[in-house]
This record gives sequence, structure tokens and C-alpha cells, in this order.
Amino acid sequence: MLQTTNIKTLDKVVVRFSGDSGDGMQLAGNIFSNVSAGEGNEISTFPDYPAEIRAPQGSLSGVSGFQVSIGKGVHTPGDAADVLVAMNPAALKTNLKHLKPTGIIICDSDSFRPADLKKAEYKTDDPIAELGIDTKRVMLVPMSTLLKSTLADSGMDAKAIAKCKNMLALGIVCWLFDRPVESVLHKLQAKFAKKPAIYEANAKVVQAGWDYGHNTHSSMPTYRIETAQAEPGTYVDVNGNTATAWGLIMASEKSGRPLFLGSYPITPATDILHELAKRKDLGVKACQMEDEIAGICSAIGASYAGHLAVTSTSGPGLALKGEALGLAVMAELPLVLIDVQRGGPSTGLPTKTEQTDLMQALYGRNGESPLCVVAAASPTDCFTMAFEAARIAIEHMTPVILLTDAFIANGSSAWRVPEESDYPEIHPNYVTPEMLEKGWRPFDRDEESLVRYWAIPGLDKAMHRVGGLEKDYKTSVISTDGANHELMVKTRREKIARIADSIPEINVAGDTSSDTILVGWGGTYGHLFTATEELNASGTPVAFAQFRYINPLPKNALEMLRGYKNIIVAELNTGMFADYLQMHLPGKEILRINKVEGQPFMVSEIVEGVKNHLKA
Repeated sequence: MLQTTNIKTLDKVVVRFSGDSGDGMQLAGNIFSNVSAGEGNEISTFPDYPAEIRAPQGSLSGVSGFQVSIGKGVHTPGDAADVLVAMNPAALKTNLKHLKPTGIIICDSDSFRPADLKKAEYKTDDPIAELGIDTKRVMLVPMSTLLKSTLADSGMDAKAIAKCKNMLALGIVCWLFDRPVESVLHKLQAKFAKKPAIYEANAKVVQAGWDYGHNTHSSMPTYRIETAQAEPGTYVDVNGNTATAWGLIMASEKSGRPLFLGSYPITPATDILHELAKRKDLGVKACQMEDEIAGICSAIGASYAGHLAVTSTSGPGLALKGEALGLAVMAELPLVLIDVQRGGPSTGLPTKTEQTDLMQALYGRNGESPLCVVAAASPTDCFTMAFEAARIAIEHMTPVILLTDAFIANGSSAWRVPEESDYPEIHPNYVTPEMLEKGWRPFDRDEESLVRYWAIPGLDKAMHRVGGLEKDYKTSVISTDGANHELMVKTRREKIARIADSIPEINVAGDTSSDTILVGWGGTYGHLFTATEELNASGTPVAFAQFRYINPLPKNALEMLRGYKNIIVAELNTGMFADYLQMHLPGKEILRINKVEGQPFMVSEIVEGVKNHLKA
């Protein structure tokens, strides 16, 4: 326990780690997040790194950040930080805007050399004064000096020693928030299990950082963070991409169909491929293909062969997969396409977040190509919605696009590992022996759902083919008849519409008696939910609904929305979901809050946007 009595108790706190791309800020932030989750805190993280592979060291364009909010009632990484860790002058300069006016700064005073200040474009030799920072808020730590003295007898060279500096900063932050060093060492031991010398060096540095804060800055306020009452179970800190991969594995188990991923690396979706490639022990087949088109085509082949078939990508890759996606629609094969949205168009902002692929997901194919579109609301919800995407694809014999985004894919939250019984069995619509005896045809359908039946190759008497040419509704053979084509188009469209019977109705939170509802979809959930809480607490009554099922919409969605005088849609694009709802609600004005900056919303932006609409 701390010996100081200068302790502040907070419900939640926000910490931002910042430095060069090679300074290990993501690792330090992840370990701090994991340790905090282990202490019973809710967490929400936001890795914010540059698109440059490696910008010049110490430059403004090369700064990488990692922000985490810990405590209870945490739904976002926070609008502004309570503590900023700045490993160099460039990190201090670019991230000061993310710090609260009363926030604490921990920075490496050894990095304030003339050459460093010049790279960061300072005009004086005193960055603290130049930026107008109150010196009482700053912990100037000679990190490089302290690091060298701590590892003087380690036998490591200067370059290897410098790589440990992030752990020194982590030790100081752990002291500041009374995090147990033992938990940090446990994480490091797991990471460097095969490199004991590296572990010993980093462990020594973490302890040195904690001791420095404890011994030198005992007058600096330290913090005790409240913990939330959690449901009993096993908790892990998981990011959205990992949760997506695990949700697909659960769906494979529940459907009895082996999992196949055909994919091509693309930021920020690549980690799904990495995670599934490690799961051969669970029967997963993960193939890195030569391009995006090969990725989806291999998945379509696997689907035809009876697999739970998946392909993953980000915006530009979704465009490349469009033609093959149309083939899956025409053949009516189960397929899950995961699109981790990023800033566009073209290469755009590959490491930044947006929600700008919605219209491409809904309509980005030639001809009438209806399919199901769903969206995950948070890093942990990626598990549930990946499972749901697979369930819908298999049970309704259709491609399903799952939309996540860079914010929730790279961000993480504390997640309770579910029991197997928490998720339902998935029931493939198999061809039965009775059907085969009666003369089954590939496009025979279930009368209620209009779903065609799945004949796994190798099934006796079920030899068949499907493809990209239109088929006759009755005979399943190739047809160019106009009336038949219209019938098949309407049938495929109605099949997707009837999926609404098997998805949950949308829930409304906040003040449901209000005449105003705030609406969002996908990964903006945490910010919009928190904004709704703040608006209601301040006397501005607002209801709130977050959409995860987009095509088809939940059965009660349109009737629910018609019941509100003011509908305000907030999204990270120029109004795609608002336009989509406007099509379904003719005569109803849809108000909008939009942001397209490659960054998630701040809660304050939502609050201000809602109040401005209501004033108008």
C-alpha cells in the first residue's frame, strides 16, 4: 500500500501513453489495461497510431498514442486524459490537446535536447513554458538517465536498454494509480517466456519506475479507482478483432461446420487472419491468399464444400470482393464477410476509423443483390455479432456482411468469457434423404423462410451445381426468361426480409418517454450511450437506440422511430444511415450529427450536437 495520504478516489480515470512509433506505447498501454482489468476495473481502450510505417524519430508525424479509461461505468476511452505520458517533445506537443486542463503530465526530461526540440518544431529551449503548461502539473523524469543506471550491470547494449524505457514509464503510472507491480511482472513473464534475460531487464525497470514515483514524488496526488460489481466468471481484456475470431470459432462449434478463412492482409483487419491462423488445434483452416479476390473466391469454394466460410477485409478490399460477393448472392451460399472499416476512399487513412462503408455493404454489387448486413457495437460485441453473422449465413443460406471499424477492432474491453450454453445451437438447412428420394433440386426452398437447402458434396444422390447464371425457379436449370428472373429477384429479396423474424427487436434506452431519440449504429455505441446519460442527467430528456441489425432492420424499428418527434442520427460519415432510414420513413425528417475526421466521436460532441438540434 502507498505510504502517502494524498489519495484521490475516482469513479473512472483516463490515461494516454504517447511517444514515437518505436517507443512501445501500445505495449505499455495494453499491459496497464490488462492489469487494471485484473483489479476489477471496467476498461475501454483506443490505440491511435500513425499511418507511416516509421516516420523520422522524434518528428510530429511519427507520434503514436494509446488511450485507456479505467474505473466503473466505462463505455468509452474518454474525451480527454487525466494523465498524459509523453516520451519526447513531439509527443507532448501533439497530445497536449487530449489532456484535461487539470491533467498531470509525465515526460522524459532527458529528451528535451536541442535536436529533439528542433525536430518537434519548438521555437524555444523550454517546451513546458512555450506550451503554457503549469509546472505543478508536470513530472519531469530523467528517464534515459534512470534507465541507464538501472541496467548498468545488465550487459545490454545502449540500443537494447533504450527499448526498455516504456516499462519505466509504465512503472511510474502503476505507482500513480496503485497498480500492483506483481501483476505487471506476470504479464511480462508471459510475453518474454522464451527470453528470460529480456524479462529480467524489463522487470527491473518497471520496479525502478514504481520506486521513483514512490520515493521522489510522494506529494503528487495518487489515485484509487472504483471497481464495478461484475458478474462472476473469467474475464480477459480482448480487442475487437480477437473477439471476432473467437465468435466465429464458437459458431463453428455450434453449427458443426468446420471453419475456413480465406483472406488477404489489410489494415486494420489483418489480426483476424493472424488469430485464426493460430487455431489449428480447433480445426480452423486459415489461408492467406494472393489477393482480395482470391480470398473471397476460396471462401465461396469452401462454403460450397460445406464449411462455415469467412473472408475478412477493410474498405478497399470490400470493393474488390464485390463481384464474387454477387456470385455468393446468386448461388445462395452461406458466407460471412467481415469489413473492418477505415478512413477512405482508396488507401485513405488506413490506421484511422470511419463508418463510411455502409452504402457499399448494402448496395455495392451489380444487379439486385440483397444480402444481410449487421454491425458490432463494441470490442466485446464483436464476438456476439460474429456469431450472429455466421448463424444467419448458415441458417438462411446467404452472404452476411459484418461491419466493425478500426476503433472497436483495435480497441479493447474487459470481457467475460461466456459459457457454451450462453449461445444457441446453429441449425444448417440441410437436404434430407426424404427430399432426395422425391427428386430434390438445388433451388428448392423452405416454404416459410424461402431458404434453399444445403447439399454438402459427397452426399449420395445430391450431385448438383450452382453458379452465377440465373436459374429457373421450378427446375433449377439455367434460365434467361424475363418473368422467371423477376420472380427469382423478388424471392431472393423476400428471403432476406424474412430474416427479421429471427433477429431480436431493437431496445430503447434512456428516457423512453422523451419526444427525442438519439440513434446510432455499430461502433459508436459507447459514446452515444454515455452522451445520453449526460443529457438526461443535465435535464435534457433523450431516448437512445443503437442498431446492430441493418438489413433487414428489426421488425419493430420503423414503428418505434415513428413514435418520436425528433430523430437524431449520429455517425462517423456524412449521413449514410440517416439516408437509409429516410428511405424507410418518407415524410419524417431525420436530423444528423456527422464526423469524418478519422477519429471516434467525443461524448461532448454528441451532447453539443443534440442540444443544438433541439434549440433549432
